[in-house]
Amino acid sequence: MTQNEASAFQNKESARRWGRTMLDSLGEILPRAARLYGGRVALVTAAGEYSFRQLDGLSGALAHNLVKLGVAPGDRVTLYAPNSWEWIVSYYGALKAGAIVNPINAMLTPAEVAFVTRDCGAKALIGSSEKIAPALAAGVTGLTTIAFGDQSVAGATSFDELVAKPMDFDPIKIQPSATSTIGYTSGTTGHPKGAMQSHRAVMINVAMTAQAHLRTASDIVVSALPCPHVYGNVVFQGAMLCGMKLVMHPRFEAGEILASIETHRATLFEGVPTMYMYMLASPELPQRNLSSLTRCTVGGQTMPVAKMREVEQRFGCPLIELWGMTEIAGVGATFPSYGPHKLGSIGIALPYCEARIADVVDASKTLPHGEIGELMIRGPIVMQGYWDNEKATRETIEPDGWLHSGDLASMDEDGDVFIVDRKKDMINTAGFKVFPAEIERVVAAHPSVALVAVGETPDEFKGEIAKAYVVLKPGATPDAEGILDLCRKELAAYKVPRDVRFVADLPKTSTGKIMRRELKTLDT
Repeated sequence: MTQNEASAFQNKESARRWGRTMLDSLGEILPRAARLYGGRVALVTAAGEYSFRQLDGLSGALAHNLVKLGVAPGDRVTLYAPNSWEWIVSYYGALKAGAIVNPINAMLTPAEVAFVTRDCGAKALIGSSEKIAPALAAGVTGLTTIAFGDQSVAGATSFDELVAKPMDFDPIKIQPSATSTIGYTSGTTGHPKGAMQSHRAVMINVAMTAQAHLRTASDIVVSALPCPHVYGNVVFQGAMLCGMKLVMHPRFEAGEILASIETHRATLFEGVPTMYMYMLASPELPQRNLSSLTRCTVGGQTMPVAKMREVEQRFGCPLIELWGMTEIAGVGATFPSYGPHKLGSIGIALPYCEARIADVVDASKTLPHGEIGELMIRGPIVMQGYWDNEKATRETIEPDGWLHSGDLASMDEDGDVFIVDRKKDMINTAGFKVFPAEIERVVAAHPSVALVAVGETPDEFKGEIAKAYVVLKPGATPDAEGILDLCRKELAAYKVPRDVRFVADLPKTSTGKIMRRELKTLDT
């Protein structure tokens, strides 16, 4: 066989094994993975290792029993649990049964769970015993309830019994345009809204993100991102689609993650900025061998460039920024692994999608390069709308399909997007616009700072002024004047924070995103 013939054979074999990437429904992902990757390890958790074939069989058993319990195509199934193998099985089991998945934050209170399940009209609630029991006690009723674990929950069916006999289950045929997921937003104003995502939207998002970052069956990814979050969703779905090994942690702890990367020889770590900042400050970092890493991704919030450079230096690999939101089923923009990437930029729109910077007053007007406006996205990843909320849908999606992100950004001459900040986080100081992320980037460069967030505080004369909340590196000494001096050198006078408060930690979401609107609680 000649070299050309050998190359052609390998290409055909690769194409045969890969098969069709664009499946019709998300429920087809595990059956395909079981065919291609069989007994290879797909998932590693504290409970053990699970192969692609095992996950397919377990989710098949659950799908079979969900149908027996009366779950029909189009019914909503709510998932309420921390990261676990049971969560992954429940997700794919519900999708195989033709249901619409409603993955919710494990930190939601029983009252919030009651609202969400009522709002989307959930038929079933699946989750861990410690979550299900309080929800039922708080009045979450009228649902088929399934609880993980050995501990019995009154009124709930045992998950373990439903998956006791793994089996093949042909996923119920679903059109790519059908709704796959209802993901609820954080609800910073009023009640949260349920973003409806089609099978096609999620599939394209996962596949194109995998394409951009060159995810393959030779990769091992470590993640502590919550499965219900769209970033976490893209990570675990990309692993299942591409045949990767996913080492999934139920929660983030810097030392544990660093040890996990070394132990499993991870090629990829994915997280939010605070995770990297805690790992940079961890005394275990110098002791860990991270040489297996080939790239890392960061998203969920802007990250100071100084910290990104430090990650690349100390982790020994590129740090690729990405940007996304619930309303676009995951990632909307990033850099391709083999292309040049600019620290501080979220890159370019995913393939098949468009991004532009719109005037904040007239969304139909696209701004020139370098000007700050609202980032807008259009393409097949855009949500179908908010569940049972046409008014909010019309406010978010323009008639021509462009979706409002709520993020202020600019675009350079190469088409790369730079996030400035959230519109709602902007501080108005005596008529000047001050963006917290800009101040945070400067403060983070101070050698004593591990973590920083900037919020606003009322001012009698200027309306609002900026205030910095700082978490110090271990052993560092508070140096408020040094931080302010750095700000005076790097920032216009009206942007310089008027106060620096040193705190033990910052308020964060379950994904590790800093909640700027909660910073004022640190002043009490």
